[in-house]
Amino acid sequence: MSTVISFIENLVFIIMGIIATTSIIFVVLAVQSKDLLKTIIFSAVQSTLYALLLFLLFAPDIVLVYVAVSVGLLPLLSILLVKKVGRYEG
Repeated sequence: MSTVISFIENLVFIIMGIIATTSIIFVVLAVQSKDLLKTIIFSAVQSTLYALLLFLLFAPDIVLVYVAVSVGLLPLLSILLVKKVGRYEG
């Protein structure tokens, strides 16, 4: 029984590593993109991955606030600003 629990714990740590690495990739894509709409989408995906990571770390109260603000409210406001400013940087 302890080997099954150990395997599940190791699997959770591997999944957390994959999520963290993928979120770093989306951060790099967001920083390098000249299209502001793509940047907002990359940022929202990165925020979703961070929320999943926080959920795996057993922080559900933080996840509820983080999802509402960084996955919902922030992209919505950013898209409204992009409509005013223009889609492409430069």
